[in-house]
Amino acid sequence: MKLAEAYAGQGIDEIKAALAGATLRVYSCPQPSSPEKPVFRNGFLAEFLLASPAFEGEALQPVESPVAGKDVGVPLFVRATKPDGAVIADFSAGPGDMDVKLAETSCSIGAPVRIVKFQIRPLSDNPSRPVSARDRMLGR
Repeated sequence: MKLAEAYAGQGIDEIKAALAGATLRVYSCPQPSSPEKPVFRNGFLAEFLLASPAFEGEALQPVESPVAGKDVGVPLFVRATKPDGAVIADFSAGPGDMDVKLAETSCSIGAPVRIVKFQIRPLSDNPSRPVSARDRMLGR
């Protein structure tokens, strides 16, 4: 998980609060080096809108689940944005010990996509894109 600079240093409860009403977009393209960077080679697979509050206890509360897939691909990361479009964080996605685990290992147009696990781990690496020592020192 990589937090946007505006959320760096915030605890899990503050991040959960920031996710109220947020949008989670699932991508199959490479994760940018930081949440402030735009998504290139857009592999947009699915989109979830979160309730407000976004969590009930530890459980994520999407407004709708499952959602219909928008394209074909394998999820690599999820970008969370505020309703105004400001980025909150990028989360690793895929099978195994990722921040966001989907019920499906790949997405298809119109097929259901469902989040089965959502973890907020501010200092965790995306196994497919390790955090540099400098970024770790800066809490990114």
